[in-house]
Amino acid sequence: MNHIKELLNNNNTDKAIELLSLAIANNPHCDEAYFLLGNAHCKKNDWQQAMNAYCQAIELNPESPAVMAYKHLQEIMDFFNHDLYNP
Repeated sequence: MNHIKELLNNNNTDKAIELLSLAIANNPHCDEAYFLLGNAHCKKNDWQQAMNAYCQAIELNPESPAVMAYKHLQEIMDFFNHDLYNP
């Protein structure tokens, strides 16, 4: 995971997502991988995929740092995308 964190810090999100997808395929119960996947999708402004990844992390570990990340992302979405909630 340290290598993946380094990739994210260097904005190499595509490679990080690729490696995280492999990590999840090999160990689907790793909440940290889902949390990092959410972070990677956030860096790409792919909010829906980020929220999905954070939800998976939270489902696996209710005390994951994904809880706070999910709340922050929800606040961002509420602030910038009111129309998503008001069709």
